[in-house]
Amino acid sequence: MKFGIHTGPQLCTIEQLRELWRFADTRGFHWVSVWDHFYPAQFSGHDGPCLEAVATHAALACETRNVRVGCLVYCVPYRHPAVLAKALVTIDHMSGGRMECGLGAGWHQQEFAAHGIPFLPIAERLDQLEEAARIVRSLFDDERTTFHGQHFQLEGAYASPKPLQKHPRLWIGGGGEKRLLRIVARHADGWNIPFVAPDVYAHKNAVLDAWCEREGRDPRAVLRTVNLGPALAEREAELPRLEEQLGAQFGKTLSFLRPGMLVGTPEQVIERIGDYQRAGAEWVILALRAPFDLRGLELFVERVMPAFA
Repeated sequence: MKFGIHTGPQLCTIEQLRELWRFADTRGFHWVSVWDHFYPAQFSGHDGPCLEAVATHAALACETRNVRVGCLVYCVPYRHPAVLAKALVTIDHMSGGRMECGLGAGWHQQEFAAHGIPFLPIAERLDQLEEAARIVRSLFDDERTTFHGQHFQLEGAYASPKPLQKHPRLWIGGGGEKRLLRIVARHADGWNIPFVAPDVYAHKNAVLDAWCEREGRDPRAVLRTVNLGPALAEREAELPRLEEQLGAQFGKTLSFLRPGMLVGTPEQVIERIGDYQRAGAEWVILALRAPFDLRGLELFVERVMPAFA
């Protein structure tokens, strides 16, 4: 089991993010990622600072030395995939070969509307996602790319330099069982899903296995990860305070996210992570929102991570 952190670049400063990244880079975490939004990612109340993902990803690459640096996930409709691929290769060079590329179909309809980006029906956004995965893979691997899709077109696009890594991983995030997990089986090297309970994760994982078999792909070729929200306390007596803090931090979204939260003492969190491990998760990524709880992360590093070493 490996561990990472997922840092929302919203409602905080770049210096607060840098402090968190440095902590992860020096305390045994394997992965750090950001997310891709123009507004704070919540169901209501979109006011407040939110940093752009590609630039923040580059800052993460320069601030760290050890962790894998990624984005879970880039919203494909926000940028032409060829432009995104060029930026990601640059980040791979900036990081010394630690870049990870995550792609998703997008969901934040208010962002689309506010910025004049068409919010297509989900079937068409999934078509965009699959086209983008093919384009990015080709631009990473091939000298020139020609692609004639419904949404994106390239004609002899020249790609140089290449990534420092021989085969940068493509990650696809989400849990749709009819289309999205089939796209994962076809194109992805890694899969991530956020805030689901262990039994739901086990079910989605089995669906992905089935799609891999139908697509003639070894299921072991796709790395399985889950994003979970941490809230740790040393003693059970402190848990009511944690629940109050979570309610203040997440508001109405907490009921939706609660099945995928790691709330409890270190011993309780170890048991819960074991449930995800038995459900097929190979990595657990801690999804963090400001204000960042560094004391809780210290407790996770000192008391939880050693149980999975």
